[in-house]
Formats: sequence, structure tokens, C-alpha cells
Amino acid sequence: MGVVRRFAVAGLMEAARRSGGGRRLVTGALDETGQAKQGSATAGVQRQYMGCAGRVANGINTVHLAYVQEKTGHALVGARQWIPQEQIDDPVKSLVTGLPLDLEFRTKGQLAIDICADAFADGIAFDFMCGDEVYGNCTQLREFLEEQGQGYVLRVASSFRLTLASGMRLTCADAASRLLKGSRRQEVRSAGKGSKGGRWYAWSWLGTASPRHCLLVRRHLKTGELAFHYCYVPEGQPLTMTRLVRAAGLRWPVEEDFEFGKDCFGLDQSQVRLYTAIARHLVLVMAALAICAVTAASLKDRTDTQAPPPARPDQPPPADPGMIPLTVPEIKRLLAALLLTPAPPGHAAHWLDWRRRHQARSRWYHQRARLATDAVITQVS
Repeated sequence: MGVVRRFAVAGLMEAARRSGGGRRLVTGALDETGQAKQGSATAGVQRQYMGCAGRVANGINTVHLAYVQEKTGHALVGARQWIPQEQIDDPVKSLVTGLPLDLEFRTKGQLAIDICADAFADGIAFDFMCGDEVYGNCTQLREFLEEQGQGYVLRVASSFRLTLASGMRLTCADAASRLLKGSRRQEVRSAGKGSKGGRWYAWSWLGTASPRHCLLVRRHLKTGELAFHYCYVPEGQPLTMTRLVRAAGLRWPVEEDFEFGKDCFGLDQSQVRLYTAIARHLVLVMAALAICAVTAASLKDRTDTQAPPPARPDQPPPADPGMIPLTVPEIKRLLAALLLTPAPPGHAAHWLDWRRRHQARSRWYHQRARLATDAVITQVS
């Protein structure tokens, strides 16, 4: 796994260097994904909440770390399978599923610590670590990152308690309701661009008793739903809302990595049961994803011929929408075409160009529709 990690990081760093564009944030995104499994003979299997199924189901869960180079690309660079305590304590089950004799129970937050430690040992530097509530609520993970001098922007639950600069100790929900009333304390900013345009939210932040910690609050412009991020910025680094908002928006690429890994490389289709075999399958999928991600990042500037985005809601469509840059799925299709039965000359290239042009046209129309919608929502908010 270390070889895959170093290859992916080096490739994405080189792609970012070639494209230029100034200093870009590098984040590590922590998240877990699962695979549905039948029976009880697979390492780590039990009934638990499966995000892929959206309900409690029989399956296994694995914690992943994604390396995200802002405006360049991203890939999975670390993984640890979560094993229930009862399987580790059961000698028969451990033997049948091939668990290592020295394996100890680790929570998902502790597995994240192990993954981050491996990345730091390889000399990989991140501006921020990002993760959802599972990792933001893990005190051990936050303390470990602070000991390493690593900044983070971690989601926390509304019930998370913190001490404000005034000395008051409140939950995130209480702090937001008492201190962030009114639109003057909020700024509408984009958390990054998606395929349909900017992802706009209302943002605000609160200082804490520690000068290097703060609470970043995100409000959905349409529903008003709040999300809370507990942030830490080490000494010597700028503590600004702009950097924190950018970092918070870079947590989502790990979800895209899961999507590519499952749809293109069978991340959730391992037909194995033993602990070591599952780990080998993960490494193979991560290697395939890293090759395609680095290739797509390296070719991004040369293959992006999209028309300029619309500037007003009534703007007529361009005569030529251009083509979106090569993506991980398209790179995978091109490589797979080399191994398949030979098709007529130009067949693969023709359908590749058709898909990319169609997606560029769809993206332009989505962006134009969002211009009017975002303007209305911003005015109402």
C-alpha cells in the first residue's frame, strides 16, 4: 500500500506543478465505505449501518484516506478494515477468517490515526485533514493530529461541546442559535465548483478559548440546515475563513473516489473472506484508481476544451460546447479497450468524444439553470 500511496501523491503533485495556477490546498479526506456480505464467515462481517445500502445490513466496513490536490485530482492512499471486538476475542472466528494473532480492536477513529501515521511516515504533507462526525468526535484523533502539527477541519455533531473565547461552554447548536443570529454574521461563499456550478452556502465562524481553534458553521441556503466543523490551524499558518471554507469543500472528493472505485474497479465486489485477501483486493483497486487518477490529472489541461461557462440566465447556448477533460472512468475505458476484442478503427475514440461532448453540453445547461436559482436563494437568504 505504501508503494501505491507514494505513486499517487508524486503523480498528483507533478500534475499540480505542471498546471501552475498558484498555491493550492492539499487535504486528506477520511471516510469509510462498506460492502454488503452474506453469511458470517467473512473477516469483519456483522450487521451494521452500511452507507452504501443506506440502512443496517450485513457487511464489512473499511476506513479510507484520500489524497486531494485542489483543482488537480485525488486518489485513495490508505485503508484499514474495521474488525468487531467479538471477532477478535473469538479464537475460532479469528482462525477461520485469518485475523493476525496480534490484531487489536480499533475504533474507526483509531484506524484513521493508523492510516495518517503511515502517510506521515512516508513524508506526505497535508494542509488540512477533513472528515465527518465519526472522526470529528474522536478526541484521540484530534489530539494526535495536533501533536503532529497537522491542521484539520472536521465535522462534529450539533451536540459537540466547546468553550468559547468568552469562557462560555456551549454545544454547537446553542452557540449558533445564540451568537450567529442575523445575516450580518454570515458570508455567502462557494465551497468549490461541482459539475453543475458553484456549491454556495452561508458561512460563519466563532472563536474558542484556544486562539488556534474555531468553529466553522455552514448553513444551507435553501433548507437552512446547519453543519458544524471544528477546526485547528497550527502556529505559523494563516487562520482565515477563506482557507477553512476551501478545506471544508475538499472533503467530498473521497466520495467520488468511492464511486469510481466501485463502478470502475470493483471496490465493493471482493469475492474473498480472509482478512489478508480483503486487504490485497483493496490494494489492487487503489492501484488501478491511482493510475487512472494520475493520468487524468496529467492530461486535464490538454483535454479540457469546454466552452466558457454562462454569465447570465438567458444566455444562448454556444455553437460548440467543447469536451470535458478526460475523467477516471474514461481513462479506464481506454485502457480496457486495448485488451478487448478489436473494434472497428476509431470506434473507441468516437464514443469517447461523443460522451465528453454530451457531458460538456449538459454541464453548460446545468450551470445556466443554477445562475437564476442561486441568485434567488441568495436574495431570500
